[in-house]
Amino acid sequence: MKQQAANQAAHAPSLGGGRGRLLIFSAPSGSGKSTIVQYLMQEHPEFNLAFSISATSRPPRGKEQHGVEYFFLTPEEFRAKIAAGEFLEYEEVYEDRFYGTLKCQVESQLEAGQNVVFDVDVKGGCNIKQFYGDRALSVFIQPPSVDELRRRLLHRATDDAEQIERRLAKAEEEMSYATRFDKILVNDDLDRAKAEAVQILNDFLLDNE
Repeated sequence: MKQQAANQAAHAPSLGGGRGRLLIFSAPSGSGKSTIVQYLMQEHPEFNLAFSISATSRPPRGKEQHGVEYFFLTPEEFRAKIAAGEFLEYEEVYEDRFYGTLKCQVESQLEAGQNVVFDVDVKGGCNIKQFYGDRALSVFIQPPSVDELRRRLLHRATDDAEQIERRLAKAEEEMSYATRFDKILVNDDLDRAKAEAVQILNDFLLDNE
């Protein structure tokens, strides 16, 4: 697996009036991140949240459309955009299978006044935060413990024992990044975690306009 930051030394865009902000969510698998993010997006329209639309070199699946679910690029097109410095971050999951965040797409959404949500791994989250600085808020959603994470993964029953152990090993590495995030949200009780997430976004988006 290969991952790179794009233009690490680039300065963040200026804080123009009416522009949106960025919300970065990262967490080990099984921490409840997707549940919390979906709750915020569905139940709190006052935050004006919208997912960033990523680019990928994989072909569309089913009824997926270019510019809706993803921006679909060939591996050659993806590499050309990497060389041109057009990505905030990208990852080569395996040979010729890329995923990444285009700067121009994020800028377009910010200019439209949307608050752009990123559901990314810890390295991607740190890269985006570094690029955008104070315009971005990074939130690390953490399970109460590795033992509790193991219990959740076993309860999900979607992975075999070997896959669970690999996920747990990765989770321990990911949890070492927690202090690099602006906020750490411990999901030991889902209702309380949802309420804390709402307060975190309220403080960042509404109280500091």
